[in-house]
Amino acid sequence: MRDFSDKLAVITGGASGMGRQLARQLAAEGCDVAICDLSDDDMADTVAEIREEATGIRITSHHCDIGSEEAILRFRDEVVEQHETDHVNLVFNNAGISGGGSLFEGTRESWDRTFEICWGGVYWCTRAFLPLLEAADEGHLINTSSVNGFWASLGPDRPHTAYSAAKFAVKGFTEALIIDLRNHTPHVGVSLVMPGHIGTGIVKSSLRHGNNPEVTEDIRWMMDTAAEEFEKNAPMTAAEAATVILDGVRENRWRILVGEDAKILDQMVRANPEDIYDEGRLGEILESFRDAADPG
Repeated sequence: MRDFSDKLAVITGGASGMGRQLARQLAAEGCDVAICDLSDDDMADTVAEIREEATGIRITSHHCDIGSEEAILRFRDEVVEQHETDHVNLVFNNAGISGGGSLFEGTRESWDRTFEICWGGVYWCTRAFLPLLEAADEGHLINTSSVNGFWASLGPDRPHTAYSAAKFAVKGFTEALIIDLRNHTPHVGVSLVMPGHIGTGIVKSSLRHGNNPEVTEDIRWMMDTAAEEFEKNAPMTAAEAATVILDGVRENRWRILVGEDAKILDQMVRANPEDIYDEGRLGEILESFRDAADPG
């Protein structure tokens, strides 16, 4: 799909971060867009921004909890009705949160909420929209995993179980779909997106929409500060990441690494897969990842 004009794109988590930037760039190329999110105010800002920048396209926003299959089915039905369509061309399973780091220290609620959004949302959204992709002349499914979809760690002292498990699931699911789609609906392509450290509000969104009953006000304040630093200090902006993703879709690449840090970490994991979780290696890999993210 070299040309996005006169197409219809569905984007989960479209109110901020990479989702917002994907919506902006697609709309600028003449693509109609349907975004969903839990933040109505941020969605309203995104829609207003796009309507100022792009003319002649249709953009709709939809309140949807991606952790609920029922909500996703309702989102799909709203897209069909409001865009007066029987098909969609692009589905970006972009929404995600973090949480549920440790099976020992975290709550079951936090773990399940993270897994439901980061994995369940991708699976349910794919099932919901697949018939509409199949009905299009051209279709492409884009699933966002992470570097934590091939390296399940944040370093030697920070368990990262729920998010990593979900992102590994997204990776395996997407790779399996390459052959499944080729056999059943070959005009629909699929891409796996694996970003490194990108300047998004995922940490803020996790605080807002995750299930974190153990977080006190003092801890929340510290996490809010950390969230701002995470976004501000990222080596790649959300807009730059969106451009990389859309270029990958145009080239029909099934595997899209986003950021130099992601590429370096991928090479390190592939070079020595047996020892990537050894205690000494964890710190070395994390340091290399950070150096790649901050070459200056």
